[in-house]
Amino acid sequence: MMRELLALAFGAIFGLGIAISGMINPAKVMNFFDLFGTWDPSLAFVMIGALAVAIPGYALIFRTRQAPVLNAEFAQPARTTIDRRLIGGSALFGLGWGAAGFCPGGSIPAIGLGEASVYIFLLAMIAGMMVMRQILARLD
Repeated sequence: MMRELLALAFGAIFGLGIAISGMINPAKVMNFFDLFGTWDPSLAFVMIGALAVAIPGYALIFRTRQAPVLNAEFAQPARTTIDRRLIGGSALFGLGWGAAGFCPGGSIPAIGLGEASVYIFLLAMIAGMMVMRQILARLD
């Protein structure tokens, strides 16, 4: 139960940060990609701020702990190779994010806006995940 409460608290902090930074506004996100028009560098500052916290945090945790506080082991990716599947998935993710103006992490706090575009994006994202699972199951 403590694990779920902490996940809720950290998710709420993340969502609050996304909302305060304005990243729930798809126009603000899309302006980051409009280099020769209404370019808005604020998304870069949000990413730099996240990395400034995450990189030293991960380094400290992995150096000082054998396991996380509320789990038996650290969740590490099973695959570490950079292959066509990773590159293709990353490209599709980026295209979807840039076209819609929503990052999956930013779309969850944007639900509070009550705009149809948020729900359409989330439904499309979930449908895409389900279709991709089916495709990968057939390929494997």
